[in-house]
Order: sequence, then C-alpha cells, then structure tokens
Amino acid sequence: MRFGGAKLTLVPSYLYDKILAYFYKGSMRHCGKNVYLRPSSSDFKGLWNLSVGDYTSIPKGSIFYCTEAPLIIGKKVIFGPRPIITGNHRIDVVGKYIMDSNDKLPENDAAVVIEDDVWTGANVTILKGVTIGRGSVVAAGAVVTKSCPPYSIIGGVPAKVLKMRFTPAEIVEHERILNI
Repeated sequence: MRFGGAKLTLVPSYLYDKILAYFYKGSMRHCGKNVYLRPSSSDFKGLWNLSVGDYTSIPKGSIFYCTEAPLIIGKKVIFGPRPIITGNHRIDVVGKYIMDSNDKLPENDAAVVIEDDVWTGANVTILKGVTIGRGSVVAAGAVVTKSCPPYSIIGGVPAKVLKMRFTPAEIVEHERILNI
C-alpha cells in the first residue's frame, strides 16, 4: 500500500498485541507466565493495581478498571469480554456533580479477587469487594455484587449461587488429583 509516495506495511493485529502486551505486562503489579492478553482491543485502567496469575487468558474486548483498589486474578482463569470494577464514584457530596467529586472515601473502593480456575462468561460485571471462589463459573451477563464460594456456578442480576459444580466428595477428589 502506498501513502504519499511512502510504502506502508500493515502490522497484523496479533503481532501488534504481542508487542503492546509486553509493555502492559511490565506495567502490572504482577504478571505470571504465559498470560494471554489483547491490549489493543481492550480497556485497562490501573495496571499498577492489576495482578494476573500464570496461564490466564484475557481476550479482546476485556475491560478492567482497578485504579484505586487491587484486582487480583489467579492462575488458569478464562474471561469472556467485559468489565471488572474495583470502585465507585461518590454520590453523597452536596453541591458537586458526581463526576466532579474526586474525594473518595475508603469504602468507595475495594479489591476484587478472582481465584484460580475460574471461568467468567461474556458481559459479566464484577463489582468492588467481590471474591470469586476457586473453580467457579460465572454465567454470561451476570452482575456479581457479592462473593461466592469455591466451585459454585453463579448467574443472574444480581448474581446468586445457582448450584455447585461438584459434591463435597468430588471437590476433595478434584483437589487431590490437581495437588491443590
């Protein structure tokens, strides 16, 4: 392709993502090995507060906001596209627009923790202060406002535990096999 007499070479998006991911990963609080990341088509706020465990997959279209509180993602986590938010805006300041109130209180932000081996479907929103227990599945479209136990399947708006993935005996066997 020629542009103003100069030849332009188009870089394939996967190659551009590989280069950009190198810098994103270096800006994170922690980034494990073999983390799959598509930064050119995703939106990350607060990389300095983002920790990602080994072999986690963050696909294109992901939105992670963790500017004032940490977002901790475990190992072997699979995401569908959409947001995780670790904070809220102040809505209680008289005489200021919501967007002009930058005086955050400690309770306006809280860490989000996604433990190992979690799968979140597409368009899942996980709000501040939530822990998604190890081995859980979050159904597409869920709005998670409360923490859930390990190996739960959660869904809905607001999300609730729909059922458990395994029986207690199966959990023991599963964790024994995986050396957890």
